[in-house]
Amino acid sequence: MRKVLILACLMVPAAPALAGAWTAPEGCEVFMTVQSKACRVSQYYRCLADPHGDQWRADFDQEGPYFLSHIDGEGQWIESFVLNPTSRQTLEPMPTDPASFSELLSSGKDSFAFGLTNEDGTSSGVSGFDRLTGKTVVIDGISLSQTEFEYTESDPMGTILRRSRGNEYIHPEWRLFFAGPSEWDPGDGTWLPMDGSPVEFIFPGEPGFLKTQPIYDCDAIMSRAPAPKENSHDNL
Repeated sequence: MRKVLILACLMVPAAPALAGAWTAPEGCEVFMTVQSKACRVSQYYRCLADPHGDQWRADFDQEGPYFLSHIDGEGQWIESFVLNPTSRQTLEPMPTDPASFSELLSSGKDSFAFGLTNEDGTSSGVSGFDRLTGKTVVIDGISLSQTEFEYTESDPMGTILRRSRGNEYIHPEWRLFFAGPSEWDPGDGTWLPMDGSPVEFIFPGEPGFLKTQPIYDCDAIMSRAPAPKENSHDNL
């Protein structure tokens, strides 16, 4: 029932009201809004009913909400929703090599291998790694650690469905990944450059908090073919 409520809240308001502020689902609280490149704005929130450390992210483009993700305290992708139409993907139990934010921080590298199940019954496997580069960047006054990453998602027969590689950023205390300059292959061997890096971090009480209208790179997005929505590690 709570997932239904979360999705219902995400889908409202409709497009004419996108310039307004978004309201989190009942029992949840938004702690940060992030305006990013590639015409994306995201609402980060936590829900009281979830285990400690779990976090959610709702992504919006110019047309409205399009992606919802739920991670745990180790950065594992518990579930994600692609919207319009809605489809759900969930983490399979007992991953071969669970993603571990703690391992990344302690050793500088974390490998992962796990399975995902779609609501239509199909499944896929994801494998890859995250590695700290040792570089620190400051974006909108926030210090972030740079990573390099690679991952591949394949079907049970070994056919590559998608893969990505490049750089991202993490905030150790927030235990979050943020997109960076990367390349994305939709499975046909064509690598497409992407950059969904954060530009503004907006907190409660600051102008732009809870706004759902993206403001960066939107003219560029409108002038070319639509970019893939799930283009980096932070969007799995």
